[in-house]
Amino acid sequence: MIGKKGFKIFFLKIFILFLSLSPNVSHGSEGTPETANKAQVDREILQGIELLYSMKFNEGEDLFYKVIAKKPEDPMGYFYLAMASWSRMSDGFWSPEVVKQYGERIDKAISVARDKIERGKADSFTYFYLGAALGFKGRFRLIQHRWLSSFFIALEAIDSLKTCQKMDPDNRDVLSGLGMYDYYTDRLSGVLRFLSFLFLYKGDKQEGLRKLHVAAEEAIYSSIEAKSMLLHIYLFLESDFHKALPFAKDLAERFQSDPGYRSLEGVTYIQLDMDSKYQEVVDLFRQKSQSERSSSIAYIWANRGLYLEASYYLFHDQYVKARSRLEDVLAHTDPEKDPLMTVWPLLKIGMSYDLEGEREKALAYYNRILDMENGAGAQFLAEKYIAEPIEKGDPFLGL
Repeated sequence: MIGKKGFKIFFLKIFILFLSLSPNVSHGSEGTPETANKAQVDREILQGIELLYSMKFNEGEDLFYKVIAKKPEDPMGYFYLAMASWSRMSDGFWSPEVVKQYGERIDKAISVARDKIERGKADSFTYFYLGAALGFKGRFRLIQHRWLSSFFIALEAIDSLKTCQKMDPDNRDVLSGLGMYDYYTDRLSGVLRFLSFLFLYKGDKQEGLRKLHVAAEEAIYSSIEAKSMLLHIYLFLESDFHKALPFAKDLAERFQSDPGYRSLEGVTYIQLDMDSKYQEVVDLFRQKSQSERSSSIAYIWANRGLYLEASYYLFHDQYVKARSRLEDVLAHTDPEKDPLMTVWPLLKIGMSYDLEGEREKALAYYNRILDMENGAGAQFLAEKYIAEPIEKGDPFLGL
């Protein structure tokens, strides 16, 4: 069993991790020159979001800079510029420079929103962006291991989102953040009892999932984020793999240049014992690696296919085969272009040794990750499994 201390730290991280969303920026219909300009900004934001999910970070940043130039007093552009940095971090680029840039950008979005509120110019979207930016600020404090600070920032984030909802009850995008609030407050209440006293609020897991489903279907700007959150919830927390599958397939088809969602589709098939469908995904990775003209991109697809095979072997207790695939990945990785595959295979090798009862070997790999300048996000699970060894069937074998 996971120790009480490790359980608390892990779930507090998970709680903050999902307390943010891609906000709604729709301000009205086209008509006057002013509303037409707002609609143009909206289109640029939508396009920028698609670019970020497609790992085209530089192009997304260019669009968000244009939005800032048009509306320098609005937190919208600043928030999405910060999201470009966060997207890089989510893709494994956790260098000190990117982390510093992210912190500066999210602070700017918060200060612009607060300044607009202080000047009496705020509308519902100002509170929306303030809530979203504070949620991501909480993540940043979590990176710094400032647990209590990150928790109270999260509470302020939710308060801002609720203010937005009161001002604009028809906003479907706000349901993404509030749904996560409901879901995790309920889920954590039995594990982290101190949260019940801090929240003075009992969450409702089913209500949270309902809100997320509404956001996934009806939200304009946070639909992708809501689908991604539901995929991760059903796959890694609820173990409801049949519900995870449609989200995995939808996102994998929509963002075909990003191997991440296709990998999660493959992991879902593994959990459903749908071996033939899993093999189709592995074959797709091989085909992509062979058809790519760029050798660096070809290696990315090839490595993700090998990494998926390693997940299959870990779930099926074939640890030697898993390590063989992971060593193949490490032999052809590029830390500059694909840092995820430089670090995460080390984590899974450590997992494999833990599952074999080779605790000292496992710890050596976990600590090796913590010593790296760029932990690519794997440092959080490394810390978790240093505190308590992984157990057979742990859903995070599929990450």
